[in-house]
Amino acid sequence: MGGPSAADNYAGVYEGRLQPGSRPALLIVDVVTAYLTEGSALFMDTAAAAKDSNRRLAAAARAGGVPVVFTNVQYKADGSDGGVFYRKAPVLKAFIEGSPLGAFPADLTPHAGDRVFTKQYPSAFFGTGLAKALHADGIDTLLIGGYSTSGCVRASALDAMQYGFVPLVVREACADRHAAPHDANLFDLQAKYAEVISEAEALAYIGQCS
Repeated sequence: MGGPSAADNYAGVYEGRLQPGSRPALLIVDVVTAYLTEGSALFMDTAAAAKDSNRRLAAAARAGGVPVVFTNVQYKADGSDGGVFYRKAPVLKAFIEGSPLGAFPADLTPHAGDRVFTKQYPSAFFGTGLAKALHADGIDTLLIGGYSTSGCVRASALDAMQYGFVPLVVREACADRHAAPHDANLFDLQAKYAEVISEAEALAYIGQCS
């Protein structure tokens, strides 16, 4: 006999909702060619659709005066700045300084005025100046997309909440290697830490804040 569904199990326990603020920024996490290039160990067949969603969000954000923030990943040649994370996931050698796999795709690159934060760990906040920069700009809400849902997107959304930003994770703008961790992490983010919204909802929100 099957037990209750996840939705039924969480009902009445994790049902809080966060209200977005009036000063959002768009955070695009690690949308780089390693995930988009067939033959790369990090290639995901869902990455291209998520990249296109992020591209549409970035265009709307720039048109509406909403700040756009990119992250990428880069390591020293010996990986010494990657610590335990680099030892646990040696596939991260794809992001050794100078690797073409660490580059932004041609149709989703930072524009003048966008911010770029280079990181060595999953969260966009860990070891970077992101939180300080966002607070200085009066940002209260983050629209979040990128790769991967269960890894750097989740870590960044969790830290966004812990730094006092309302995290809005955009479903279509995220991708993972498999549907199971993608769906499970979006479910858990919605339950405990963030609001998971559609691209259409994100675009409407950007329009309201423009």
